[in-house]
Amino acid sequence: MPKEKVPQSRQKTLRANTPATGTGKNTEEAPRLIEGGIVIDDRGQVIFANDFDFKSIKRFYMISNHKEGMVRAWHAHKKEAKYVLVVNGAAIVGAVKIDDWDNPSKWVKVDRYVLSCKKPSLLYIPAGFANGFMSLTSDTQIIFFSTSTIDESKGDDFRFDARYWDIWEVIER
Repeated sequence: MPKEKVPQSRQKTLRANTPATGTGKNTEEAPRLIEGGIVIDDRGQVIFANDFDFKSIKRFYMISNHKEGMVRAWHAHKKEAKYVLVVNGAAIVGAVKIDDWDNPSKWVKVDRYVLSCKKPSLLYIPAGFANGFMSLTSDTQIIFFSTSTIDESKGDDFRFDARYWDIWEVIER
């Protein structure tokens, strides 16, 4: 009997002005989008996310890939939460709640987002979730803001194969 095909992950509905109060301590939290904006006038532009609060952030790092279509996934933490901001290009970003740290289910719901520098927003990924991304453009640059120091993160680091939850297909429409 053939295995049932995993349904394509659903695109999350965007909600404006979701407050960013995540601490990385409540495992019942869900990923959420914090919308930003762009204001343009004759002097130039200002890009912002006024509902983002830095008080829980301990570090950041920036990632870029050498080509579009490159997948970096799946990286999880029991205690560490992250905020994801695409500052150049665009990416598919996934988040999945880990139900079993030794052998997670492949059939759990994966939250899938398309983030772009042309529509500024931050994605909050709570503790207890794995995350990953795929560059949609060759110039994609992503900043990750973390609620843990690098030393705290090293003791809370779980990795799964990049295609363990395979949400990376772009379907033409």
